Amino acid sequence: MGLVKLAAAALAAGATFFAYSAKADGNLNLICSADVVICEQMKGAFEKKSGVSVNMVRLSSGETYAKIRAEARNPKTDIWWAGTGDPHLQAASEGLTVEYKSPMLGELHEWAVKQAESAGYRTVGVYAGALGWGYNTEILKQKNLKEPKCWADLLDPSFKGEVQIANPNSSGTAYTALATLVQIMGEEEAFDYLKKLNANVSQYTKSGSAPVKAAARGETAIGIVFMHDAVAQTVEGFPVKSVAPCEGTGYEIGSMSIIKGAKNLDNAKKWYDWALSADVQSSMKEAKSFQLPSNKTAKVPEEAPKFEDIKLIDYDFKTYGDPAKRKELLERWDREIGAAAN
Repeated sequence: MGLVKLAAAALAAGATFFAYSAKADGNLNLICSADVVICEQMKGAFEKKSGVSVNMVRLSSGETYAKIRAEARNPKTDIWWAGTGDPHLQAASEGLTVEYKSPMLGELHEWAVKQAESAGYRTVGVYAGALGWGYNTEILKQKNLKEPKCWADLLDPSFKGEVQIANPNSSGTAYTALATLVQIMGEEEAFDYLKKLNANVSQYTKSGSAPVKAAARGETAIGIVFMHDAVAQTVEGFPVKSVAPCEGTGYEIGSMSIIKGAKNLDNAKKWYDWALSADVQSSMKEAKSFQLPSNKTAKVPEEAPKFEDIKLIDYDFKTYGDPAKRKELLERWDREIGAAAN
């Protein structure tokens, strides 16, 4: 798989410096679908670099997709940065975003460029992250619970009320988990699995990273998340161990898109090019962000999950980034899982 091969090659040879020849000005309306800490860091750094005033809102990927669809006739957003790639691809297929071939494309890994090509350059990959979970080692020890190494282990009755995962309607992380299980098991078996897992789930959160933050605080034992979100809690000093499931797992290509009808199109393009630069992507670790960056010369954090050590599936972004497929899976999840959880 290209992503696995390229992960090892992503170790930095030194960050490239990217700058504008002159200061920009004006405004930029940004939706950020990453963790709020990195969102604030990116906002501040871009404002300092460009002179542009950024109006930033933090929303999950699913929420952003819904907002952009609802505002299609009168867009209030210029650019959407980060969040799982599936909703970005869905927005692209519905003509909600615009084509933009950044001059930075030549600096990106093949998987990030393929993301752009598959969407007619209406989105681009900015980072990658593997799906897994993080568990609180102290809770497992106190309750004498066995370490969950595989998807199957999460169904153990001893984990009743000890698992959290986000709602796939609002969270791109959870939609990736849903699509991953369907690809690993087949749709019928995957929904059977999710019904059984529901018995152990204490809460379906709105945000994708919330479950492992709850595990870090000791509110639950296990949070199903992207592994880099679990690593972030470990780096913060919490007793969290991250796990890549033994059966295999999916991954995200966090993406970025310019909204069709953007009022501040030139500044959106400036953000787009800036966010793809090696120096900006290398700085993400300062906000405890441990994804694999899309720029080939960006520095990969030492703590980042090693993709070459994870059993990744050949995730079908085209199929599961299709609006009709997303709608079908989410409606079934609402009927069979969401309804039972309420």
